[in-house]
Amino acid sequence: MRYRRSSATSLHITVLQLTIYPLQLTIYMPHLYSTRCWLDNRLQPATISFDNGIITHIYQGKLNNPNVVDVGDDVLMPGCIDVHAHINEPGRTDWEGFDTATQAAAAGGITTVIDMPLNSSPVTTTVAAFEQKLAASKGKMHVNCGFYGGLVPDNLQHLTALVEAGVLGIKAFLVHSGIDEFPNVGRKELDAAMAILAPYNAPLLAHCEIYDTEPPELLNNLAQHPQSYTCYLASRPKQWENDAVLLMIDLCRKHGCKTHIVHLSSAEALPYIAQAKQEGLPLTVETCPHYLLFSAETIPDGNTLYKCAPPIREAYNNNLIKQGFGSGLMDFVSSDHSPAPPAIKEIESGNLQKAWGGIAGLQFLLPASYTSLKEYVSLAQFIPLITQKPAQFLGVDTKKGSIKLGYDADFTIWKPEASFVPTPQDVLHRYPISPYIGQRLFGVVQQTYVNGVLVFNHHQIINKNAGQWLLRK
Repeated sequence: MRYRRSSATSLHITVLQLTIYPLQLTIYMPHLYSTRCWLDNRLQPATISFDNGIITHIYQGKLNNPNVVDVGDDVLMPGCIDVHAHINEPGRTDWEGFDTATQAAAAGGITTVIDMPLNSSPVTTTVAAFEQKLAASKGKMHVNCGFYGGLVPDNLQHLTALVEAGVLGIKAFLVHSGIDEFPNVGRKELDAAMAILAPYNAPLLAHCEIYDTEPPELLNNLAQHPQSYTCYLASRPKQWENDAVLLMIDLCRKHGCKTHIVHLSSAEALPYIAQAKQEGLPLTVETCPHYLLFSAETIPDGNTLYKCAPPIREAYNNNLIKQGFGSGLMDFVSSDHSPAPPAIKEIESGNLQKAWGGIAGLQFLLPASYTSLKEYVSLAQFIPLITQKPAQFLGVDTKKGSIKLGYDADFTIWKPEASFVPTPQDVLHRYPISPYIGQRLFGVVQQTYVNGVLVFNHHQIINKNAGQWLLRK
C-alpha cells in the first residue's frame, strides 16, 4: 500500500462555530451508496446524498440515479474523530505541522482532529497564543481542526477568555509535561480551574501521573540501564496513574465539572472509574491503540519508538482495558499523536531515558484500534468509539459523529476485513517513524470525505484545504 500527496488547488477556509460552513467542492459526488452504511446505530444498505458539505437526503437501499457512487460492501460511516493529537504548530514545525498532520489524518479516515496546547510555541495558554495557532493553521487544514487550551500554574485568569474564544476544553498535566513552557499543576490549580470551567460545561482533560514524594529508586536503574524497557516501565509505576485518577474523580465529584482522563494505561484504575460512573459523575476516559496493540513483554530494549508516558504496560493489564470497551466502561480511543524528529527520539542511541516520550500514530488510529479491539467488541460496537462518542465528548454531536439529515458530510469508507502492513513509504506524517510500521493491521481506508470533498481516495491525497476550524460557540 502506498500513500501519495498531491498539490491540488487550495479551497477557501471559513471559521466554524460548531458547524461547517459551505465550501466550493473541487470534486462533487452527490450520492454515496453502501450495503453497509452506519445508519441509526446499525449497518444497513443506504444511499447518502449531500450538497455544499451537508447531508441532504438519506435513502433506504440504493437510489436509482446515475450519479450514485456505489462502494459495495465497504463500510460507509461518519468520519473518524481524533480528540487527542499534538500537531506542534506554530513553533515546532520541524516536528510536524498542520499540513503533514492533516494529510496523514485524512489517509487514516480521520475527518476531525483536535490539537493539544503544549507542543506548539508559544503554548496555548492565552488567547493571544490561541490566535497565533489559528493563524498558523490557515491554508493547511486538509481535515477539520479543533483546539484545546492549557492549564498551567500562572494562567487561571486566562481560562474564561480561552473558552469564550473557542477552545473545546482545557488540558492539564499532573506531572512534568516534557515541555518546560508547560509546567504541571497540582490540586490547588485543578480545584480553581474546575470552578471556572464547570459553568461552561467545558471539559478539563488530565494527564494522570502524579507522585507526592521523590521519584522511586527505580529511576536510578533506568539511568544505569537507559536502553532497558523494563527499567523504563518500572520508572513510571501504575500507582502514579492510580493516584492521579483518584484525585481527578474527587475534584469531579466536588465541582460537577466535565472531567476527562486521557490515554489511560493502568487497568488498576478501572474500578475507581467504574465507581465514579455508577455515581453519575461527568467522567470520561480514553486510551490509545498503542496501549492495546503492544505489550511490554514484546517491546525490544533500545527501541525508542515505543516510548510514551504513561508507558505501554504488560499484556494482562492491557487486556483488562480492552475488556473495558466491551463492558462500556471505556469511552473512546484517540491517537495521542506525538511526533518528534529522529534525533530527539534517540533512534540511534536507543536511550529510553533521553528519548522524547511520544508515539507517532495519527494515520493509524482507525486500523490499529480495530486490530486491537476486534476480538473484544463487534464492528457495531467499535464504530461509535471513533465517531459518535468522541463527538458527544466534544459537544459537537448535533453536527458530527452520525449520519443524519443536516449533519456535516464527513465520511470514512473502509474495509474492516482487509489487512495491510504499513511501510515507511506509506506514512504521511512529517517523519516516517512509528511502531506501527511493519505491523499487520486490519481496516483499510478507501476514501475520506471532509465537508463533502473527497480528500483521500485509494492511497492518494487528491484535494486539499477541505478542513474548517471547529470552535466552541
